[in-house]
Amino acid sequence: MIKVAITGGIGSGKSHVARKMTELLGIPVYDSDANAKRLNEESAEIRQGLTELVGTDVYDEHGRLDKRKLAAFIFSAPENAKRVNALVHPIVLTDFLHWAEKQDAAVVAIETALLAESGIDRIVDKVIRVDAPLEIRIERAMLRDGSTRSQVLARMACQSEYPTPDIIINNV
Repeated sequence: MIKVAITGGIGSGKSHVARKMTELLGIPVYDSDANAKRLNEESAEIRQGLTELVGTDVYDEHGRLDKRKLAAFIFSAPENAKRVNALVHPIVLTDFLHWAEKQDAAVVAIETALLAESGIDRIVDKVIRVDAPLEIRIERAMLRDGSTRSQVLARMACQSEYPTPDIIINNV
């Protein structure tokens, strides 16, 4: 099985490229963001770790993650993002590998913004980087998330680009 990573910064168009790979080529794509959100609530290990890092109120009375509290913690200091990533990424990576094993396909893909930081770069065979001009990326992210420009720029600062992709797609 060939494993492909689809990566790129916020607002670059990774999700669009991932959908097209599935629609046009039939390649199953694992959405690391969506699965990380699921695992943030389902994984006892993540729940315990986030509670220790952020505080007991990072989950509400129904056991749902308070995304605003987590985001405030992550973006308040660079080391906080690293601590959360060190907790969450290994579990997402393991989840992807289990998911990939269940796929009946010669090629599978994973959509992820944090390729090297998550360790995904070490387990894939090919890397596709999706790019778009900075202002377009900012505008897309603001429209999609209802974020301010400064919030988008803060998120962008936490993402690094994979230096040597196999393929670059300019998604303007």
